[in-house]
Amino acid sequence: MAAKPLRVLELRTVRGTGGGPDKTILQGTALTDRERYDVTICYIRDARDPVFDIDRRARQLPVRYVEVVEQHSLDRRIWPALRQLVRDLEIEIVHGHDYKTNLLALLLAWADGLVAVSTAHGWVGTGRRERLLYFPLDRLQQRFFAHVVAVSSDVRDSIVARGADPDRVSVVLNGVDPSRFRRMPGRRADSRATFNLPADAVVIGSVGRLEQEKNFGLLIRAFARVRDQVDGAVLVIAGDGSQKELLGQQIASLGLSAHVRLLGLIDNVVTLHHALDVYVQSSDAEGTANSVLEALALETPLVATDVGGTTEVARHGCEALIVAKGDEAGLVESILQVIRHPEAASVRAGNGRIRVETELSFARRTQRIESMYDQVASKAGLRAPASVHA
Repeated sequence: MAAKPLRVLELRTVRGTGGGPDKTILQGTALTDRERYDVTICYIRDARDPVFDIDRRARQLPVRYVEVVEQHSLDRRIWPALRQLVRDLEIEIVHGHDYKTNLLALLLAWADGLVAVSTAHGWVGTGRRERLLYFPLDRLQQRFFAHVVAVSSDVRDSIVARGADPDRVSVVLNGVDPSRFRRMPGRRADSRATFNLPADAVVIGSVGRLEQEKNFGLLIRAFARVRDQVDGAVLVIAGDGSQKELLGQQIASLGLSAHVRLLGLIDNVVTLHHALDVYVQSSDAEGTANSVLEALALETPLVATDVGGTTEVARHGCEALIVAKGDEAGLVESILQVIRHPEAASVRAGNGRIRVETELSFARRTQRIESMYDQVASKAGLRAPASVHA
């Protein structure tokens, strides 16, 4: 008789529309082998959050999704609700994804005899408290997990440096679905019309939360210098966040209001990429940016800073042009190089697509996560799945 599937609870909390980790959780779960892993996604949802939309996105995918609603950040009523959920679903493995759900995962494991694992996404938060208190404490508590998945080697090193057993921390780079993110010939004109962009413009773009660690201010300054040398250049940035007003002021102060557009949140990233000539990541900190993976999949010429796992998924001169973080001059030169040498940029973009279809596919990443579940289940003496990934 075939073994029953391992019952896993993916536990996460986030405000607003989320980011790369939420894409990873939702899309990764959708690809999981249901005969071997019975996965439930549970979000702790703040009742005060007016723009939360993870539930809407989950309904579009073949996943089991539930919520535990909290009235405030320290709402103690979520604890009995989570314990009841664990019992009702007969959960065996609980998987945390941020400092709050990592703590809850450990507590649930201790209280109910579960196996606790964590994915360290590398996001440090936007506030002083998150950067200086919650993030360091999270790295410390990760030493107590049965296994920690780090999204880059840098993240793994930071966890091991704080006392985690190196044998229980592995690197699994984020992935992307190559079938969903695919460049289609002939979409350039319509895509530009969608965003009201000039047909003959040189369009530089970026996507991400408008927060300090993304350093869009650097990109805007670099663009001002690029525009001095490239007539008709336009910059578009998609996303929302606490830096929106500040970035708007910077754009106005540089006299770029007619040439830089903050698009806000968009739900058609694929369409946007078809309108771009260059994609730029200007971040000071990343785990493994999903936006970079999407650029690779969509064959958009890529310029990126050397942070987090970026250089592991996009290698300098092979799939992208990589510059040091904060290097404004290097960013300018690399953007100009893409614009002035489109044939070489096209070759790198093609290499990026090949890498996504092989090493960086979402299916490959999901298999690695499933293998991790197999390993921790075996060590804990849980019922093993019917077969084990190679």
